[in-house]
Amino acid sequence: MKKMKIIYEDKEILVVEKESHQLTIATPKHEKNTLYNEASTYVKKQYPKNKIYIVHRLDKDTSGLVVFAKNQNIKYYLQNNWSQVKREYLCIVEGQMPKQKDTLKSYLIETKTFQVFSTKDKTKGKLAITEYEVLQSNSKYSLLKINLKTGRKNQIRVQLSDIGHPIIGDKKYHSTYKSLNKLYLHANLIEFKIKDKKYHFTTKYPDYFARIFKEIN
Repeated sequence: MKKMKIIYEDKEILVVEKESHQLTIATPKHEKNTLYNEASTYVKKQYPKNKIYIVHRLDKDTSGLVVFAKNQNIKYYLQNNWSQVKREYLCIVEGQMPKQKDTLKSYLIETKTFQVFSTKDKTKGKLAITEYEVLQSNSKYSLLKINLKTGRKNQIRVQLSDIGHPIIGDKKYHSTYKSLNKLYLHANLIEFKIKDKKYHFTTKYPDYFARIFKEIN
């Protein structure tokens, strides 16, 4: 197990960078190699009675910033004010985008087999809003900055696939690119307030993104 990458820590929060292919928390299969287990082990080494609390999560194959709370008050404070949290992602998609900037809106439904898809039926799905901006592109790929306005499961992946530009390596949502068994989606920025204190964290994209950048440039 690789050493957990800590971005920031104080008495109230722990901010870490999750690698691709790691679960944030366990599923009903009770996996042990989760980010939560690593974070919990880390704080208990400082003091055996210390606890860590889940605030949010990333998909297994998505890399990037994850915030944990060190007490329940902070956990609920952040979750209750989650709509005010700013989150940005970087991703590389197949093809050239139709617009330099756009906002994607749809209603998402999750099936019993955990597949998420869009519907126009407002009564069945949950509203998902995703803003994107093209940072670089060529005829094959586009590097996007994503700003999440809602936090639905798989929303970035589904909505980009819906418009014919799946994220590279996302076989679940129709990517055809033969990647390095990686999903090219990275949570690179998170910004929030706890009472009057403002927190702002960024992290660089993973090294494997550079392979595609060479083809874009």
